[in-house]
Amino acid sequence: MLIDYVPHIAAGAAVTMAVALGSLVVAVVLGLVGAACKLSGSRPLTFLAASYSTLVRGVPELVWLLFLFYGAQILINQTSAAKGWQAVEIDPMMAGITTIGFIFGAYMTETFRGAILAVPRGQIEAGLSLGMSPLRVFGRITLPQMVRFALPGFSNNWMVLIKSTALVSVIGLNDLMHRAAMAKSATRDAFGAYLVVCVVYLLITSVSIGLFRLLELRYSRGVRGVAP
Repeated sequence: MLIDYVPHIAAGAAVTMAVALGSLVVAVVLGLVGAACKLSGSRPLTFLAASYSTLVRGVPELVWLLFLFYGAQILINQTSAAKGWQAVEIDPMMAGITTIGFIFGAYMTETFRGAILAVPRGQIEAGLSLGMSPLRVFGRITLPQMVRFALPGFSNNWMVLIKSTALVSVIGLNDLMHRAAMAKSATRDAFGAYLVVCVVYLLITSVSIGLFRLLELRYSRGVRGVAP
């Protein structure tokens, strides 16, 4: 019966969250770097960052995952064989985290760029005129306000990122979707198996919404027009 497989399916949530959180770290780092490049004023850096965000956002996530996992592995092994090196097998967990992080880094780039641009330029110039270093201005003036402006887009990216982790099942990672597929094959109850997956994802996203709401309230204290 499917009820016997519910704990087995739900246990895949740990793998799903590990992929989601790892991907988020990669995406945030790439997003900050991408935003900095776009706002740097350097044409080569701006071009590279714009090309990255445009190219990545223009190709479906599943295509990127298959391309980077299978395509990169074939290319690496062909190169290794030509050099007489030992064949390399890419770890599915690292492949999933890296690929999803790479994809959402493009979305985070635009989120962070917009948030930085939303900070009043006069405040930054005032900090510099008072003798504050650019790094101190960023930490004391730009960053706190940037976080508030970025939170809505950041939370939306996180919600989509969580749902995108379902794709890692196609490369053999033992996540929620992979476990549900095994339960479906054993019980022939596809509706029930994937209903469990729906419930688990809804629980994760519901908790995420609550946490981001608290963060938005925290960073909106003292701001006019923001409801408590």
